[in-house]
Amino acid sequence: MRDADQPEEAIRSFRSAYERMVGGESAMLPSAELEPAGDVDALDQLPDSDAGVLDRVAVIKLNGGLATSMGLRSPKSLVEVRDRRSFLDVIVGQTLALRRRHGVRLPLVLMNSKATREETLRALEAYPDLDVGLPLDFLQSMVPKLEAEELEPISWEKDPALEWNPPGHGDVYPALRGSGMLDALLKQDFRYAMISNADNLGATCDARIATHLHRNEIPFLMEVVIGTEADRKGGHIARRREDGQLVLRETAQTPEEDEESFRDYRRWRYYNTNSLWVDLQVLGETLDKSGGVLELPLIVNRKTVDPRDSSSPKVIQLETAMGAAIGSFKDAQMLQVPRTRFAPVKTTDDLLVLRSDVYTLDEEDMIVAPVPERAKDLPYVELDSEFYKLLDDFEQRFPDGPPSLREAKRLVVHGDVTFGRGVRVRGAVELEAPEPMQIDAGATLEG
Repeated sequence: MRDADQPEEAIRSFRSAYERMVGGESAMLPSAELEPAGDVDALDQLPDSDAGVLDRVAVIKLNGGLATSMGLRSPKSLVEVRDRRSFLDVIVGQTLALRRRHGVRLPLVLMNSKATREETLRALEAYPDLDVGLPLDFLQSMVPKLEAEELEPISWEKDPALEWNPPGHGDVYPALRGSGMLDALLKQDFRYAMISNADNLGATCDARIATHLHRNEIPFLMEVVIGTEADRKGGHIARRREDGQLVLRETAQTPEEDEESFRDYRRWRYYNTNSLWVDLQVLGETLDKSGGVLELPLIVNRKTVDPRDSSSPKVIQLETAMGAAIGSFKDAQMLQVPRTRFAPVKTTDDLLVLRSDVYTLDEEDMIVAPVPERAKDLPYVELDSEFYKLLDDFEQRFPDGPPSLREAKRLVVHGDVTFGRGVRVRGAVELEAPEPMQIDAGATLEG
């Protein structure tokens, strides 16, 4: 890692993770040790905000990912989402609009990877107004993939870049410190950071939440949503029975015998949006005490060194989740937010909903939000992965744009179906296409 110019914070974090794994530490969170989190504050019930607090907030977007799951090798944030705008275009528009509206600095800072940095910074050259005297980005670290049996760094001459993996988005905390970005923000009197994924356009900076943190001296806050069927595989928040501490439980932390319990979204109720608010001063003090290491629960991912080649050597990837830091701050809190703030795009299923008329794009500040009557009931979409998983294939099957989903509850497609212009989906619709099928322009599909 030193040879690869990784910061000391990253090295110490990896050493800690490695030693904990070898020592047999388990990240498992059995259901028997947990209880539901209980009631939490809701965004729409917060008192009036002090917009001036936003002048002490920085927006940090995680931008390290390539759109490989959609068959691309470019930054995911540069994928077009609506009206010829990419994720990044909309994020910039949101940031500049909030600055104008409230008269605040509100820097936008990206956590890039080496794979996304050059192309993303080139795209940002179109927005010189973003500059507020801070760097536009900092780099996430990378750690060696481990040979599964010997637990030594893997060697892969076919593609040495595949010998490394990002250590999960929990790396944002040591990376902020190791890059010098944390110090730079504090020196310019930025007290809070809102951290979220670049693929979640609902995660806009809200003065009410910033004021809530400031007035109540909250060191760490996670935005959560009420769980639905679509969230069953997502990370939920629970309270540890032993000490009452809030914790995040991910799929990889669930024992096999608890898988059914994990999917019970009605019981666990609150789901992580990966939109977090952090008191930078408290974070800095916490990291200073531990040498830059925030010991988050380990996620041990077992994969192959080349993820596209199942016959390549088996490896272990040590990772952490940034939301797991809710267990590292004694007075951490949750805040229930509406689905308008949680619109992540992980698959082309999500992209279809985002591009559809379920959402509107506000021309003033380019905020993407569901139309009011659908805010609590977004349609469930599941497209056949054989024909829609890759972005190029997806685009070919919606050549004239997405169907109307405003009146849809579900759209499930099995097989190869191409949609004409202006198709409308009402209620719950499931399509079976043993052979390639064309839906005529203007057709209405009802369940």
